[in-house]
Amino acid sequence: MGREIERKFRVSGKGWKSAEGVAFRQGYLSTAKERTVRVRIEGERAVITVKGPVTGLTRREFEYEIPLAEAAEMLDQLCERPLIEKRRHRVDHAGHTWEVDEFLGENQGLVVAEIELESEDESFDRPDWLGEEVSDDPRYYNANLVSQPYPSWAERA
Repeated sequence: MGREIERKFRVSGKGWKSAEGVAFRQGYLSTAKERTVRVRIEGERAVITVKGPVTGLTRREFEYEIPLAEAAEMLDQLCERPLIEKRRHRVDHAGHTWEVDEFLGENQGLVVAEIELESEDESFDRPDWLGEEVSDDPRYYNANLVSQPYPSWAERA
């Protein structure tokens, strides 16, 4: 069974910027609280991902590579709007790889860093560009950014 243990943070500095990024375009076939079904094109690779509900910092996750042309058709014809557009930067720091997402399009201005862990209590060193933790704030879930894009938040964190 697949699982994901992830912590998410706002980004407060620019130290991550030197990392080369990959363009992501993703959409959701389902954004139900019990499950999300996501289609994503990341560079020249396409995947479909099914995620279960979050318990603590953990959730079930299953991801499968799919043909690029089929992913593009699903994004264009079947996914909820707006699509999520972002540039992902992978940054190595103290034995962990951080994924820094610089959002574009409808969520322009939002920058979030994620780290995947082996256990919920695994320790890690925080890079100096890391801001406040938002792991427990559902506004930062990509699936929720479809219905509540970042600029629409009445009170930004």
